Amino acid sequence: MRCPYCDNNKLKVTDKRPSNNNKDIRRRRECLRCNKRFTTYERIEEVVLTVIKKNGKKEPYSRIKVWAGIQKSCKKLSITEKQMEKALSKIENKIKKYKEIKSKKIGDYVLAELKKLDEVAYLRFASIYKSFEDVDSFKKELKLLKK
Repeated sequence: MRCPYCDNNKLKVTDKRPSNNNKDIRRRRECLRCNKRFTTYERIEEVVLTVIKKNGKKEPYSRIKVWAGIQKSCKKLSITEKQMEKALSKIENKIKKYKEIKSKKIGDYVLAELKKLDEVAYLRFASIYKSFEDVDSFKKELKLLKK
C-alpha cells in the first residue's frame, strides 16, 4: 500500500471498521511522511465457478438453474422450501471447492440430495438428467433406487 499523495509506503491505520453489510473492511490510513489521510477498502475476491456443459462449452455457475431443477422435481410434494434450500446449500458446499466443474458432477450432487429428500423428486430429476429413452431405462433406475 502506498500513499496516493506522496507515494510513500510507510503508513498507519487510524481506524478500521466493517462496511457494506460486513462484506468489506474500511480502513482509514495516514501517511507517516506527508500526514495526509485516505480511505481504503478490503474485500474478499470471490472465485467464479465455471460449469463445463456436456457439449464442452463453459458458462458461469448459476444458482438459479440448480434451484429451478430442485423446485421442479419437488413440485406438489410434501417438501418444504426450507428443506429444498438446505439441499441446495449442501450441494453448493460440495462444489465451491472447485474452480471448474462438469455439469454432470453437479447433477450427481443434486440427485444425491433429492434421494435423501424424496424418491419421487429423485425420479423426476433423474428422468430429465439421465435422459431416459424408454420405459426399461426408467425401470432400471427404479430398481437401483430400491436397493
